[in-house]
Amino acid sequence: MAKVKYYYDSENLAYTKIKTRKRAKVGYGLLFLVASALFGFLVFVLLINTPFFETPKDRLQAREIENLKLQYAILNKKMDEIDDVTEALENRDNNIYRVYFNKTEIPDSIRKAGFRDPKRYKDLEGYNNSQLVLKTTKRIDKLSKQLAIQSKSLDEILKLASVKGSLLLAIPAIQPVQNENLKRVASGFGYRIDPFTKVRKMHNGMDFTANTGSPVYATGDGVVARADNSASGFGNHVVIRHGFGYESLYAHLSKYNCRPSQKVKRGDVIGYVGSTGRSEGPHCHYEVHKDGKVVNPLNFYYGNISAVEYVAISQMANQENQSLD
Repeated sequence: MAKVKYYYDSENLAYTKIKTRKRAKVGYGLLFLVASALFGFLVFVLLINTPFFETPKDRLQAREIENLKLQYAILNKKMDEIDDVTEALENRDNNIYRVYFNKTEIPDSIRKAGFRDPKRYKDLEGYNNSQLVLKTTKRIDKLSKQLAIQSKSLDEILKLASVKGSLLLAIPAIQPVQNENLKRVASGFGYRIDPFTKVRKMHNGMDFTANTGSPVYATGDGVVARADNSASGFGNHVVIRHGFGYESLYAHLSKYNCRPSQKVKRGDVIGYVGSTGRSEGPHCHYEVHKDGKVVNPLNFYYGNISAVEYVAISQMANQENQSLD
């Protein structure tokens, strides 16, 4: 039952009943309904934005997020294991493989460098779990780059290993004149007295004295590049290109036993000792070149002499005496 309201009429000195218009009643009712609806909407919005009110969809998404976090944790743990394996492989690569094949090691500044593009991970920022995703993505990228560099390095080592046998055969590694035919090492690599001008000058090879006609041997596998007497001072001489940047020269020969473009093996007779060209006596002038630069042949005798013989040859070759050419 609705309440009846009165007001005091001072003229009549009596209470008079207040009569509410029908239109006002409808207005009040509508206002109440609108206020109730607005209040209900605000309460609803407040509830769905608090952890105390979850829809089935919210619960499903929460479970998926927790599952993703777990998967990321497992992924990072696996990457820790891969990091350990990769680091061990990199150490082995730098300290064993590349050392064995005389290759410069790859520094950590290159192996472990990330990506410098600041926009690379821009799309991953601004989310609730951005740091987790960013950290994991960066680790994957860094690890992928490390593995790519290591793979390239191993390809290089594999290529070197495949030609290692050919390299060992190509390196000039024996004396051009055998010890049984050798009288002495008349002159070694370095500054010596010229036999004709008596002036001290650079002697680019070693002189092996022997009787005329003693065989001269190829010191490594290769291809004969020259077998002629057109070079000034060398007389009859042979040049062998061994590959890998190595060349050897045999000068003052009495005659050849090979021809240009002929393939030879280490130990093949390519000519005979003589005294042609600018020479003071029968001997073989022998030179070794690496990458276009003359080097000391003494550093390459390991194929057919003992340690005692090497010391003896070294002592004779290092004496600063007069050369034979």
